[in-house]
Amino acid sequence: MKQDNLKSRRNFLRQIGATALASAASPLAALAAREKAEARILYYEKPISANDKVRIGVIGYGVQGHFDLNTALRVPGVELGGICDLYTGRIEKAKEQFGKDVFTTRDYRELLDRQDIDAVLICTTDVWHARITLDALAKGKHVYLEKPMIYKIKEGYPIVEAARKSGKVLQVGSQRVSSISYAKAKELLAAGEIGALNMVNAVYDRQSSIGAWQYTIPKDADALSTNWDTFIEATEKMEFDAKKFFWWRAFKEVGTGVAGDLFIHLLSGAHFMTNSKGPETIYSTGQLSYWKDGRNMPDVMSGVMQYPDSQEHPAFQMTLQVNFISGTGGQEIIQLVGSEGIILVDGNKITVKHSLMPEAPGFGGYDSLFTFSKSMQDQMQKDYDAKWTVEQRKRKTKEDIVFKAPEGYSDHLDHFTNFFDAIRTGSPVVEDAAFGFRAAAPALACNESYFSKKVVRWDPLRLKLK
Repeated sequence: MKQDNLKSRRNFLRQIGATALASAASPLAALAAREKAEARILYYEKPISANDKVRIGVIGYGVQGHFDLNTALRVPGVELGGICDLYTGRIEKAKEQFGKDVFTTRDYRELLDRQDIDAVLICTTDVWHARITLDALAKGKHVYLEKPMIYKIKEGYPIVEAARKSGKVLQVGSQRVSSISYAKAKELLAAGEIGALNMVNAVYDRQSSIGAWQYTIPKDADALSTNWDTFIEATEKMEFDAKKFFWWRAFKEVGTGVAGDLFIHLLSGAHFMTNSKGPETIYSTGQLSYWKDGRNMPDVMSGVMQYPDSQEHPAFQMTLQVNFISGTGGQEIIQLVGSEGIILVDGNKITVKHSLMPEAPGFGGYDSLFTFSKSMQDQMQKDYDAKWTVEQRKRKTKEDIVFKAPEGYSDHLDHFTNFFDAIRTGSPVVEDAAFGFRAAAPALACNESYFSKKVVRWDPLRLKLK
């Protein structure tokens, strides 16, 4: 049994990249990352004491609730304490999975009242995020809050303050910010590998009905089985609509559309890699191109944001794109563009390509030189040849860099491990409430810009709309 436990722990460490990073000797393994990995190996190869066990409750047991719980339970020493969902079918599923004795409820407050639960995973519809988070912190629970952190920008301020006062861990669930590949891109950018950053291009496209949120709706969906009256306590009163309950991302009354679902991933990742606090101006546009299924949020959307010059980075522009009927078949990439090259982030693979300018300025070729008189051309050519050597006129070259996360690596598991490490040791999380707010506000401002057809101005330092 002890050997099985040890094997399981070592497999877990491989899945979060700790073993690979700790043993790597190449310059692509940052010292800070290796130190963190080595500390994790020492911690997780020991038996987990009773004091270090963390019991969790899940609030919202839909698609992401299932993914989050399954991942969280892979971290050694994490136990399930209860599950809450409004739909009766998901309560039944929880008992099928974990046994009839597992605590279940349709009222999240009953779960928060349990003394045997240390932390909650909040995986509900966006419109419920802020209310449940504030209640959970007030009850002394640690909080893992799915992105976007908030449904409306104004909800961010009380959450940041409540998290600060509570002394509890709050981590927002944009798991890519815990990726060792994103950490590598951050390191390369900071080292000046592509010169000065001036643009970020970010794309998250899909091409499937499930990707466009057309999830299967159960046959018994009605106002009673979904506890509809409770569901709409956080919204304006609405007649029962199964789509608004099960396809909620597609409707502005309860969800935040592609901006809250996918722009938020791109923003949080870009902010992590650039150390940015956020943009000053935000503009977006979009349309309903294909998924005309009753939704009132666009299925194609683009955003343009301007980031100011700051201590963390030079001024840069960021473009965002989501296309739910993309002929590419779908892609998720972030491209950091600098004066000397690009860093392409494609999942957990990082590719750096360089393009270096020659020391000498351009002269001849596609130039105005040929439009001058022959004598003027000869005179200027002579001056140019005297000032610049052949070497100075050549473009310099630099080898490309490719970094891949270890086989089987999971940034989702790494993100949850960071969360539980913070609960157990007091270490900081990568995505706290302030970070989550700084990513969520620009994403939600894209919706505001889309509907108002106006530029939204944001103060990234004071976290306020201008």
